[in-house]
Amino acid sequence: MLKILGRASSVNVRKVLWLCEELAIPFRREDWGEGFTSTHSPAFMALNPNAQIPVIIEGDFVLWESNAILRYLASAWEGDWLYPQNARARALIDQWMDWQSTELNTSWRYAFMSLVRNSPAHQDPRLLAAACKGWSHTMGILNQQLAKTGRYVAGRNFTLADIPVGLAVNRWYETPLDHPDYPAVRTYYERLTERHGYTLWGRNGTP
Repeated sequence: MLKILGRASSVNVRKVLWLCEELAIPFRREDWGEGFTSTHSPAFMALNPNAQIPVIIEGDFVLWESNAILRYLASAWEGDWLYPQNARARALIDQWMDWQSTELNTSWRYAFMSLVRNSPAHQDPRLLAAACKGWSHTMGILNQQLAKTGRYVAGRNFTLADIPVGLAVNRWYETPLDHPDYPAVRTYYERLTERHGYTLWGRNGTP
């Protein structure tokens, strides 16, 4: 059985849990793993030297980096309907997954740490205002894309890209800041909520 290491409140762990729901993958989740209690323990860092979650274990196979895990599981568990073999269709999915992990994540980090995590190191009003503006800008890019496709981030069908992007949208709405009126993003948020996996691991009150 697939073992998933990482706390269920982590947005990156929730990516994997949502995909498991979509593909009916049986799994066992552990906060850090048997025999160790921290990502910085030697036992955990032997699995992932970056000391980050999630990590998956299947027999003697170990994999880290959440988006790499999504791609692997979709390929290994008959998830072609989420991550098709067609090179151009797959490239568009990868494009938006990579955009989420780079541009979008970078834009929200300071504001999220300030407004949700209440980090003392992220309370500079000037930097917070700039971060909120930058986050709004990247969400505006997403709004344009969703208005263009009319449905999901990589086209008309739900794909693997909608899992990381959908969780990022939930984080946007769960963070207490002024949200510009992005109708396509709001409609997308409601559409994703029709999926059981999203109500379990995405729009569940956890940013």
